[in-house]
Amino acid sequence: MSPETDLPIPAPEAAPDPAVEARAAVLARLDAAKVAADVAETAYRAEAARRTEELARERAHAWRRADLMRSLATALDGIGDAEMAAAAGQALLRARLGWSDDSEARAEVLVRFAPVAVALFEMESEAAPQTALAAFEDWYATTRQSAFWYLFEHYLPDTPLVDF
Repeated sequence: MSPETDLPIPAPEAAPDPAVEARAAVLARLDAAKVAADVAETAYRAEAARRTEELARERAHAWRRADLMRSLATALDGIGDAEMAAAAGQALLRARLGWSDDSEARAEVLVRFAPVAVALFEMESEAAPQTALAAFEDWYATTRQSAFWYLFEHYLPDTPLVDF
């Protein structure tokens, strides 16, 4: 026997089975569909989480806006003039934000907030206080690159009670 005769004779190539190829194509399409469904679900969940966060932020700002303006309206009861209204509005804002000391940035915020108090005091139109507040919010967002209402989210640590 020679080395050439010990080798197996290759079988003739069989024609591809059309059923096997069709099944493989079906399975490939199903695999692609499951990947696309996974991508779509992940994208939807991310969008839903982003939108939920956005709505929660808008809700919090609306509540803070309404609460501050309600407190301001109460503070303005019995005020005699616009100058006193501005001072009352600034004092209220300072108290609500827990600002016990002064800074240039805080002073600027208080000065810019005064027209909101004056507009609510004078009530030249129903829209005037909202317009003044919107202008204040826009100014704050432009100059501070964040919403004014984030100032109300500051953390106040618990004060330990000391018993004597």
